[in-house]
Amino acid sequence: MSGGVDSSVCAAMLAREGYEVIGVTLQLYDHGAAIQKAKACCAGQDIYDAQRVAEMMGFPHYVLDYESNFKESVIEDFADTYLQGSTPIPCVRCNQTVKFRDLLQVAKDLNADCMATGHYIRRIEGPDGPELHRAFDGGKDQSYFLFATTREQLDFLRFPLGHLDKSETRRLAAEMGLNVASKPDSQDICFVPTGKYTDVIEKLRPHAATPGDIVHMDGRVLGQHRGVMYYTIGQRRGLGLGDDTGTDPLFVIRIDADKGEVIVGPRKELERSKLWLTDINWIGKGEFGPELDGLPIKVKVRSTRPPTPAHLRLSNDCIIVELDEPDMGLSPGQACVFYAYDAAAARTLGGGWITRTE
Repeated sequence: MSGGVDSSVCAAMLAREGYEVIGVTLQLYDHGAAIQKAKACCAGQDIYDAQRVAEMMGFPHYVLDYESNFKESVIEDFADTYLQGSTPIPCVRCNQTVKFRDLLQVAKDLNADCMATGHYIRRIEGPDGPELHRAFDGGKDQSYFLFATTREQLDFLRFPLGHLDKSETRRLAAEMGLNVASKPDSQDICFVPTGKYTDVIEKLRPHAATPGDIVHMDGRVLGQHRGVMYYTIGQRRGLGLGDDTGTDPLFVIRIDADKGEVIVGPRKELERSKLWLTDINWIGKGEFGPELDGLPIKVKVRSTRPPTPAHLRLSNDCIIVELDEPDMGLSPGQACVFYAYDAAAARTLGGGWITRTE
């Protein structure tokens, strides 16, 4: 229970239906800076809101201190990924480690029958066991952030809100008299209360920002940067190059952390059609192996975009996704999530982490 409307409605629905509910909120970071942040989850007010929902619905509520787990598994990884010139997705790491590994084990230790969350995604019993499907509300679908959910975890997890749209969730909250019915959705990374991710990296790695060259793709050195952590693939603003760079606007095309270089070029050079992946999680039919080479799938490379057609290539120990149409601004560190190749692209098949693009 993060203290938001979704997890609150999830818990309250289950309590109203007669299940024995135990509410758990995770304390993940120092609330001091974030306690007044209205649109970041898991702040001090959120713990209070979760407690009030539990009191109103008559079930026990506990706050577990997972600050050290979260710092090691999510925040440290977040900082190191940026310093490597990649773009991290901390919400996936949090689900993959703290929530669906550590908290799930707590639920099993309590002899719970399942662990329910307020995520917008559907768990459907298929012929070969439970399947993960995109949410009914496409605008709130969270399958991109849950691609790393394993089959074993899926056996134990439940997602009661997956068939609802957000307006229906808020209606239920108001109907049950929950204090969070009109609470705004969280929009920021929970441990970045200012919305400026470099503040977190500077605090964790105070001497990591090493200046270097901004280099055009043609080899010209155009200027100096403050450190690779301040730049992301596809960035145009804030390069500080002035007007003497040619006629075309320049974008960050690539980041070479080993050389300490930020490589820039025209917008067309951002196009990518091949993605090399690692750490694959497969929850589709059968096992992940060579027989899937050439499989048509649909993929998401950003959480906010619909799945698009692609093909899976497995050869010479490489796992490659070939996009049917090139995309722009893709970066190592991002997730590539697989979906079934059909009109709805509803079933989530898993995914992996992008290590390089071409």
